[in-house]
Amino acid sequence: MSLQPGDALAAHNFGLQIDGVTVEYLQEVGGLSLEQDVIEYQQVSANGRPVTKKMPGTKKAGEASVTRGMTQSSAFTEWINESLAGNMASARKNATIMLMDYQYNPVKRYNMTNAWCSKVESSGVKAGDASALTEQVTITFEELTIE
Repeated sequence: MSLQPGDALAAHNFGLQIDGVTVEYLQEVGGLSLEQDVIEYQQVSANGRPVTKKMPGTKKAGEASVTRGMTQSSAFTEWINESLAGNMASARKNATIMLMDYQYNPVKRYNMTNAWCSKVESSGVKAGDASALTEQVTITFEELTIE
């Protein structure tokens, strides 16, 4: 691994795998979020003083967003279409966001279980514009593990 103690990962070295297949072209992965309820309860100690305690509650499902150039990637488009059509038996897949070191070796993985596309938003088109078209896909998942 090319990282030395104290080195941080670079934001431009990343990848996305869906059921072990690497997505060919990506512009951005962001908005990765997962939330857990917090249970707060109050008690009175043996000497009558109020004590407030907090403990973890139920995990909630999470989301991430992927922005990519509009390409002819049929695998990614099929996954989007399966999700939007409600074919959940084939739409739910395991996905991994990989963060890589300077030699493109995976260093950290965010593994999303039962992930599927819940939203697709394309960039606007405009006569005379010279920019690339992109699509932003919101991926929702049921569980997240970090390696």
